[in-house]
Amino acid sequence: MSISSLKGGVGKTSVTLGLASAALAAGIPTLVVDLDPHADASTGLGVRPEGRTDIGHLLKNARRGDIEADAAPSSWLSRAAGDASLTRPPVLDVAFGAAFTGIYDRPDLRARDLRRLSALLSRTSIYSLVLIDCPPSLNGLTRMAWTASNRVLLVAEPSLFSVAGTERTMRALDLFRTEFAPELATAGVVANRYRPASAEHRYRLDEMRSMFGTSLLSPVIAEQANWQQIQGAAYAVHHWPGEAARTAASHFDDLLRNVTDSGKLRSRASH
Repeated sequence: MSISSLKGGVGKTSVTLGLASAALAAGIPTLVVDLDPHADASTGLGVRPEGRTDIGHLLKNARRGDIEADAAPSSWLSRAAGDASLTRPPVLDVAFGAAFTGIYDRPDLRARDLRRLSALLSRTSIYSLVLIDCPPSLNGLTRMAWTASNRVLLVAEPSLFSVAGTERTMRALDLFRTEFAPELATAGVVANRYRPASAEHRYRLDEMRSMFGTSLLSPVIAEQANWQQIQGAAYAVHHWPGEAARTAASHFDDLLRNVTDSGKLRSRASH
């Protein structure tokens, strides 16, 4: 599943990390592919490369690259190890980002290059869920992610420019599906960083309900004051203390169930 937005600053990486945290808590073997050259998801997941190959160089060597061997485990695993509810050792790996990935973030990428990530993922067997954090553009990396995905989750903030950007992304996704990936589905739109005390946010959220209908997912993800602190400490939101973090964690649990066939994922994770 690609997590996408054609507008920056809407919390796309935060949603990726929240879903990864929910998957870890549910015992779903998960790979996060950090396609954004800024590599913020890799930082938030506490990745230590330790001689492994970053996703950009893996893409360059897509025919022979081994994404399972070079994916680095998230530091979140050390805090999840004592979770008695997990029946098997947790799996949360990261195909970590790097600036080198940017060589593919251009508009003239050839069709065969769009299949580079698909080729890498076709040789994986241990993950039930792959989350791809895309850059905020419709250049080569996002189209490469969409080519490799079954579903695309769109992230929007309830603000004028973000809502308009989401509408453009949906049109671009429809065109891409027609030209390249007829089986690609839209997982829906998640409203992120919602401030219920803001009249503008309430108005824009109502506008999103009118524009996107059933594609607007539940729950709405509220803005969390300590989110930067959680990410800066490289913690899963499920491991952070306090009532606000517990509420956010439960929302991401619900969102994960709403955007995936969670029964199938858990079944695969238990075998």
